[in-house]
Amino acid sequence: MKRGVKTLHEILNQPDVWRTCLQALDSLGLDALTSGKDPRTHEWIFIGCGTSYYLAQGAAASFTELTRLSARAVPASEFLLFPSLVMPVRDASIFPVLISRSGHTSEVLQVAEVLQSKGIEFLGITCDGNELAQLTPRTIHLPVKEESTVMTSSFTSMLMALQYLAARLAGEDRFIDALHALPAALADLLPVWRPQIEKFAERSFDDVTFLAQGALYPIASETSLKVMESSSSYAQFFHTLEFRHGPKSIVSEKTLVGGLLSESGYAEESAVLLEMKNLGSCTMAIANRLSPEIRASADLAIELALPVPELARLVVYVVWGQLLGSYMGLRKGLDPDSPRNLSRVVTLAE
Repeated sequence: MKRGVKTLHEILNQPDVWRTCLQALDSLGLDALTSGKDPRTHEWIFIGCGTSYYLAQGAAASFTELTRLSARAVPASEFLLFPSLVMPVRDASIFPVLISRSGHTSEVLQVAEVLQSKGIEFLGITCDGNELAQLTPRTIHLPVKEESTVMTSSFTSMLMALQYLAARLAGEDRFIDALHALPAALADLLPVWRPQIEKFAERSFDDVTFLAQGALYPIASETSLKVMESSSSYAQFFHTLEFRHGPKSIVSEKTLVGGLLSESGYAEESAVLLEMKNLGSCTMAIANRLSPEIRASADLAIELALPVPELARLVVYVVWGQLLGSYMGLRKGLDPDSPRNLSRVVTLAE
């Protein structure tokens, strides 16, 4: 089998996977899963590891935006090692949401055990099921099957599911309609941008950085991780305007600076990307609508042109980083299906 076949298939097949997941969510009794855990009386805390932690950040941001109620994301390791920072008030009412593609991630299962010992109920979301699905009756088990090591369709599908849940709690039916529009939209975009990303990945970079603000920041984090995992390239992520405060010292003609540009912060964020281009970096821009300046200056400028709310576009933004990482890995002679030093499930020895 050719290198990267599984990963690329799972990236490119996301429109079909999303349709299947949305159909499952439409028929799932979500009210029963959240019964007695009203976000007005319980603080929702999203917990995961690695990609699932960035997923948790995106879910918490989406939850806050849609419900107008506070939500947090924490790494499972932080919960285990510094629990007082996660639960500083002993009698605080919380509703943790544990995220694990495999349902077998060691730290997540350890968090579940701690919560059970304290009598705290939690929601689990998983693709494979396994132990996590057995530890709580409140489980969203998505019909996503991934064979590759890196998370691609599982990340987007679980994030979409948690956005769907937040919209249901907030009574935002129009947002759910927007999610249903995404599979067809991505199916139209992939033939346009996939070949351009494949060609762009032929370039060689010493440093790779992705920038974003707001709800797109965890998407920039995940985009950087995909480049690291799939191509064994060092990649970083920063809040866009923070990149000016020191990190821009790395910029050179061998640096790729990617900007995930929001609508509300477009003027300020695009100005940073233009500045990095003027300093000599290669730039990649992803936005729903591109200004003439960015379209003319960026080495790769991806325009989504989606008629849905910005928050609903998060899963579409990350697809291009998934492809970029895979094609960069293939250019380096690596196999994105089997990244160096990585395994599909992370389990820690007792």
